[in-house]
Amino acid sequence: MVDKQFAYSFGDVTSGIQGPSGSISLSEKGIANEGISVEPAERVSTTYGADGSWMHSLHKAKGGKIRVRCMKNGKINGLLSKMFAGDQASSANTGQNVISVRNPVAGDNWTAIGCAFTGLPTTVYNVEGPALEWVFNIGMIDGVLGSGTPEIS
Repeated sequence: MVDKQFAYSFGDVTSGIQGPSGSISLSEKGIANEGISVEPAERVSTTYGADGSWMHSLHKAKGGKIRVRCMKNGKINGLLSKMFAGDQASSANTGQNVISVRNPVAGDNWTAIGCAFTGLPTTVYNVEGPALEWVFNIGMIDGVLGSGTPEIS
């Protein structure tokens, strides 16, 4: 019996965003090969003294960023654009989104609350049809990385 998972597929990942301006799947058609990245903020910083001594500072904040890369021709860009416009219509809507990213095969599970669009993505028009990158500032990210080995019955 095989005791390790030797393959990975973005097809196993499920992700979505929901908030006052809508609810959108972020793991279906239109996501670019570059996919989704979860970037927790630095939680430990280090200060160095002139004599080479150091001090670590533990930060309790759990913020960060999530980046979603979409194909230029993916309809998800229009959906996110409408959601962004709704969030910008009132400060009551800004930063109220929740994003989840899960890979049940690997056991990874991320939940981000207090998610705010940083703006519309930089848009490039060229020969290759580049990905558009939507960036979200996150109030709090909680996550766990799994062992990469699902339990096999």
